[in-house]
Amino acid sequence: MMTLRLDVVLEHKIEWASESMRISKSELIRRSVLKYLAEVSKPDPWELGKDIFEKFDSGNSTLSENRKKSVKETLSRKFK
Repeated sequence: MMTLRLDVVLEHKIEWASESMRISKSELIRRSVLKYLAEVSKPDPWELGKDIFEKFDSGNSTLSENRKKSVKETLSRKFK
């Protein structure tokens, strides 16, 4: 069991939503919290692929910052 304090505006929004969905306010809040927790607990995309991303490290930490210069140099060497 838990007690929750809400401002008047949010309480009215919950009341309106629960009536329009034809469920109790408790059920609406329960569903909302479960949905929120499911979203928050999703792992970060970087963490999911970290073992793959690090396999192909170029060793150049400024590659994304200097991408235009790098492409220009590569093309000029290729088409000399």
